[in-house]
Amino acid sequence: MTSDKLLKIGKHEFKSRLLLGTGKYPTPEIMKQALNISGTGLVTVAIRRIDLKNPKDPILSNLDTKKFKLLPNTAGCYTADEAIRTSFLAREVGISDMVKLEVIGDKETLYPDLEELVKATRVLVKEGFTVMPYSTDDLVTALKLQDAGASCVMPLGAPIGSGMGILNPTNISIIIKRMKVPLIIDAGVGTASDVTIAMELGADGVLLNTGVACAKYPVMMAEAVRDACNAGRLAFLAGRIAKKEYATPSSPEEGRIE
Repeated sequence: MTSDKLLKIGKHEFKSRLLLGTGKYPTPEIMKQALNISGTGLVTVAIRRIDLKNPKDPILSNLDTKKFKLLPNTAGCYTADEAIRTSFLAREVGISDMVKLEVIGDKETLYPDLEELVKATRVLVKEGFTVMPYSTDDLVTALKLQDAGASCVMPLGAPIGSGMGILNPTNISIIIKRMKVPLIIDAGVGTASDVTIAMELGADGVLLNTGVACAKYPVMMAEAVRDACNAGRLAFLAGRIAKKEYATPSSPEEGRIE
């Protein structure tokens, strides 16, 4: 049986390949329950949307840092300079040297500004950050980010919060084959089957927030995507059969009783 390795992002290792966000939950208690049942070890927090000076911040005060490693993200940043400053702030207050790098280029679609993203990646890598850039499903950009020193690439499955799943599996497959660093699907994942599809394609992990936080029962959905992530990874390692145009009998023709 093929044994699986830990998910390694830079110098950090994680047992779970599922990453979850902390926004949009109905209550902090539901967020805490969902994170606990998901089995995740890496939880992203938007630095611009939390009060770093408030020990009773509703998100930070409900995160067990002994159980979860916090992954600050630069959501809401529209330039490389903004994202770089936000990353330094997170590191200086002791949250993490890891950063989920977002540099938004369009307010309606929340698609990233790829030029600014690569620029910010280069700077932060030189400053010792473990950089995890959110990008489009574009091979050329993924290669540029990898060359810039990104510890992984994080192409979107679909627009942020859309729940449309993996819209371009062919693009994702092409990027996976060319990467020397992990690929984590980020954005647009709506339900458990989307997670399974991403993992069966060969993604190293999946990050989602809205799909869990805005589900009718977030805690139940967190459990579902946990199992989906594990199942998809196991199926990828097992190696699916090739697709064929015509039927193939399950039982051999030779040796049958007449």
